[in-house]
Amino acid sequence: MKKASSLAILVVMMMVMVLANQAQVSQAAGNCNPSSLSSCLPAITGGARPSADCCSKMKQQAPCFCTYVRNPSFSPYISSPNARKTVQACGVAFPKC
Repeated sequence: MKKASSLAILVVMMMVMVLANQAQVSQAAGNCNPSSLSSCLPAITGGARPSADCCSKMKQQAPCFCTYVRNPSFSPYISSPNARKTVQACGVAFPKC
């Protein structure tokens, strides 16, 4: 139970960081909106199968991935062992930045 609570708190904290940095990233990359990838959190953080909404948003945000890679706030998502699996499951090329 403690493990699930800790994970939930971690996910909430990460989302707060994403939202706090959204304006900064959006200014730097035009239409980039990292919070639109929130539907991908279960897949990236927990290994769940990505939803159709997640894959749709992944495809829309793919041009922004290198911007996200350069932002240290997104490091926990990008370095997640499930990040590459999620991107591949959605049929999006993993960025080479």
